[in-house]
Amino acid sequence: TTWCGDCHRSKDFLDKHNIAYVWINIEDDDVAREKAIALNNGIQKVPVIVFPDNSILVEPTNSDLEDKLELD
Repeated sequence: TTWCGDCHRSKDFLDKHNIAYVWINIEDDDVAREKAIALNNGIQKVPVIVFPDNSILVEPTNSDLEDKLELD
């Protein structure tokens, strides 16, 4: 969402490390919002990051992203 600090921080992290991603604003996409809620057991939490291996991180810290992406 545009108001989510964790979303902006995660985007900044991915940009800093030149990692490509597709940003979907769930405020503008009902299908994506429902999927995000389903992935969170009925709770709307953002960001929801789905990786190419289909693993998911919800509200990850920069450390979580670093570990997942195996960055030093």
